[in-house]
Amino acid sequence: MKLLRVGPPGAERPALLDQDGTLRDLSALVDDVDGTLLADAATLDRVRAAAGAGVLPALDATGLRVGPPVGRIGKVVCIGLNYHGHAAETGQATPGEPVVFLKAADTVVGPDDTVLVPRGSVKTDWEVELAIVIGRTARYLETDEEALAHVAGYAVAHDVSEREFQIERGGTWDKGKNCETFNPLGPWLVTADEVPDPQALGLRLWVNGELRQDGHTSDQIFPVAEVVRYVSRFMTLYPGDVINTGTPAGVAMGQPEPKPYLRPGDVVELEVDGLGRQRQELKSA
Repeated sequence: MKLLRVGPPGAERPALLDQDGTLRDLSALVDDVDGTLLADAATLDRVRAAAGAGVLPALDATGLRVGPPVGRIGKVVCIGLNYHGHAAETGQATPGEPVVFLKAADTVVGPDDTVLVPRGSVKTDWEVELAIVIGRTARYLETDEEALAHVAGYAVAHDVSEREFQIERGGTWDKGKNCETFNPLGPWLVTADEVPDPQALGLRLWVNGELRQDGHTSDQIFPVAEVVRYVSRFMTLYPGDVINTGTPAGVAMGQPEPKPYLRPGDVVELEVDGLGRQRQELKSA
């Protein structure tokens, strides 16, 4: 299934995109697409049955905003330097263990919402990523099979980053990762049964129509199952939590001088195979 949330910020309603590309209203069946729903197999089965029976009312998508596909996210866990190509382009050694950091859940916006360039920023950068959405509470997972069984689905994420804040201003990466609007997510949460191999997905990103990133999840240093298993050793993952799994080569930071960092007025478009496409226009904060 392709689950999503539509409507104004803070007032999104649950929806489903059917096989014919028609937007369907889920409001009569569920309150929201969130951790409560993702952990409830019986309700998800009812949603699947209703979708298959063709009884869900259609929604007019004209002018309808698409919000983040998951509501009430508890935390966003991010994996840094998780592609061989990205580590190489930034001149950093391949990590021996996953690099883990957190983004605040309030950085998450819809896939086509405006992204704000922070005040004083000169190094705002792009990062297309595969996002994992957790469906079952995960603690101390032992095997890859266990890890994948705890995944509800996948989505497109844009891990927007301010490199000066991240690298040159001291402390941890948090200052360059948690600026307002720095995690567009969606358009859909595609349930795990529709993504049989998360290591077989292409990722692409364009800036002002120019292809900047063209990567593949097979280049990940730590695959999806290993990431979920690893993170579960250090923190409890709850239904509705999101893990951004890193970005392939092609970010602005990895380009020769003058590096083409983002500016107000730029347009970024990105996609992951089978998971949909995003488009953001950048404006000043």
